[in-house]
Amino acid sequence: MTIPAQAITTRRIAKDVLELHVGPQHPGSGHMRFVIRLDGDIMVEVDPDIGFVHRTMEKLAENREWLKAQPLFERMAILDAANVTIGYFLALEKLLDIEPPPRAKYIRTILCEISRIASHLYGFGILGIFLGHSTAYMWFFGDREVFIELAERLTGQRLTYSFFLPGGVRRDIPTGFKDDFEKAARYIEKRLKEYEAIFMNNPVIRVRVEGVGVLTKDMAVRLGVVGPNARASGVKHDIRVEEPYDAYPELDFEVPVYKEGDALARFLQRVDEIRESLKIIRQALKAMPNGPIIHERYLRMYTKVMKEVLETQGRAKIPAAMINLRPPAGEAYARAEAARGEYFYYLVSNGGTKPYRARVVSPSFRNVLLFKYLMPGYRLADFPAIYGSLDYFPPEADR
Repeated sequence: MTIPAQAITTRRIAKDVLELHVGPQHPGSGHMRFVIRLDGDIMVEVDPDIGFVHRTMEKLAENREWLKAQPLFERMAILDAANVTIGYFLALEKLLDIEPPPRAKYIRTILCEISRIASHLYGFGILGIFLGHSTAYMWFFGDREVFIELAERLTGQRLTYSFFLPGGVRRDIPTGFKDDFEKAARYIEKRLKEYEAIFMNNPVIRVRVEGVGVLTKDMAVRLGVVGPNARASGVKHDIRVEEPYDAYPELDFEVPVYKEGDALARFLQRVDEIRESLKIIRQALKAMPNGPIIHERYLRMYTKVMKEVLETQGRAKIPAAMINLRPPAGEAYARAEAARGEYFYYLVSNGGTKPYRARVVSPSFRNVLLFKYLMPGYRLADFPAIYGSLDYFPPEADR
């Protein structure tokens, strides 16, 4: 990662310590700043300065109808929109005391895993360009398009789907989708083997990531690290297994775990997750039951509006009664496993049409501490390798 001169300011704070400011305008670091203190080229302290893209999402959600919070929360990580918002609907459905029909659960799970694969490929591309491997960047981003197109085929949108509804989903599996997925799966399975040659087993890359940015299992637990970053350090914890939701309890898959805890392990862990996601989707498509795609409470309303959508060439809108949900007064929480780790949603209803309180804890917010604890002791040249391996997404942390 080449740091543009205009993105850096320096200040000598002691005889042998130089303070280096990177960002917040740096295109690689995203909307955040790093205050790095150097002794020579060894990082002594690294302080991540977040908040540059804070959008008060929780407070905004409290001023919108329940259903209208979905497109808002999707913006935390648009590249993983399904996994970002599924926890919100799980909590909302607890307040409404409804459960999606089995077919809807399977469709949700399929979209979440497609979203996970696309998000991991995005992260790989960022790691590649951080390491100066522009070919890897182009390969990963190009292959990501395969799964973005699958998501678009299912939902009608490339990134921010707004596909979930309380008690179900908006659309059924389209005709031919199973064949489309199998074609995509065979393609990416072939590409994963090619990644090994050009990237994973590339000696120039391995020397940059192997043994670099080591996170021990004990440190991961003490810092509350979540997702692939924790599992790459030997912490076998995945909400899809610990508190299963939707169709996950009925599907067979492994939770990949590595013990090395270095930048290479964090990359390899996510590669294995892609393989497991393909396995999950294959099973879900094969075992998906027939039946409705939304809870019976909203089925008649949903069927009516979809008929109007077809008759008016898409101009019909969701009925106000569906938008103006009125969950009974109470509180509920839900957790979901997104591409970067656990999302936690806490919702409070006062019986009105809007959330009285909405609280979200995102995985990047949980993992941001790693910059402070993993960087010291390594050379400044290791900074982009460690950063890229963490798959940190600034807008997800800032909310």
